[in-house]
Amino acid sequence: MLRRVRLAALLALAPALPAAAAVLPDDRADVLYHRYDGGGVTIDGPSLLVRKKFAERYSVSANYYVDMVSSASIDVVSTASPYEEQRDQASLALDMLNGKTQYSVSISGSDENDYTANTASFDVSQDLFGDLTTISFGFSRGWDEVRKRGDPEFEEPVDRRSYRLGLSQIVTPSLMMGFAYETITDEGYLNNPYRSVRYLDPDNPVGFSFQPEVYPSTRTSNAAALSARYFLPYRAAVHGEYRYFTDTWGVDASTARVGYTHPLGARWILEAGYRWYDQSAADFYSDLFPRRDAQNFMGRDKELGTFTSQMLSVGATYELPGFGWSFLQRSTVNLFYDRIRYDYDDFRDVTAGGAPGTEPLYGFDADVLRVFISGWF
Repeated sequence: MLRRVRLAALLALAPALPAAAAVLPDDRADVLYHRYDGGGVTIDGPSLLVRKKFAERYSVSANYYVDMVSSASIDVVSTASPYEEQRDQASLALDMLNGKTQYSVSISGSDENDYTANTASFDVSQDLFGDLTTISFGFSRGWDEVRKRGDPEFEEPVDRRSYRLGLSQIVTPSLMMGFAYETITDEGYLNNPYRSVRYLDPDNPVGFSFQPEVYPSTRTSNAAALSARYFLPYRAAVHGEYRYFTDTWGVDASTARVGYTHPLGARWILEAGYRWYDQSAADFYSDLFPRRDAQNFMGRDKELGTFTSQMLSVGATYELPGFGWSFLQRSTVNLFYDRIRYDYDDFRDVTAGGAPGTEPLYGFDADVLRVFISGWF
């Protein structure tokens, strides 16, 4: 459960600039190793992605992804024991090109010992005005099932729906801009069955006790992003993005990021970037409630609290020399590293001790590593 939330956050770091339509993906294979280490949580595993075109109109891709987690996060050690688990995900996608219109459908499924997720998606992209403008829209439907380790009777559904719109525009030969908007509706069991809230308890020697979280059963989220990429005369490029998020739980968040891509010689491409994120707390969030059952909905997930994060990214791509294999057109080795700092304004480290509500505020650093080999054929 913790891993699913963390990886969703990392995937949200991807730029919102819509891809151009009317061009099928290249025939390509990627073998990836990823690792996240921070806040007492380690997540790592491999991924394999293969794409193949046929009949000049169709492209099929398949992906297999594995996450292995070892968690001793502050959420876990304050109320339970550290744990280890594995998540396996498989997906299949089909793209079809019809003139200047591209249709995409995909299905994916993932499973771990306490969570199963299945998703189906449909997207359409259309080129307009001499291929200078691309509009897109899409819909996804997810069917999840929440379970609980040690309780075979616990089984709760989650229904997820996503509606998205996109626009990309070639403004000048050097400047491309994009706009993306997405609405997500969630319904069902939306909290973590292992997480608890704490409340003041004068009868407890430490001054507080815990009880299970209680979340609303519905949530609607809206996000809008504006992005731009400018190509410099010496083959380099700069890009930036601003994204605003709001939901019916009272969470508001802003993300700003900038990046720079620089070719070095004939085989190297170097990248660097910075990302800033700021979020307000959900209406029902509190690090310390005044009493047991203080209100109808209560949550203490620090990801629903007030916090900021900053991320520095560096990366390098190296094009390998030819191996003399007729089926392999080109290949690259890619290495990317992110350093992320999280600072929470209203979540306290209960493991540090102190009177309830006066413990030090929590913060931590995380390292993200991605290494992959790509081959075009």
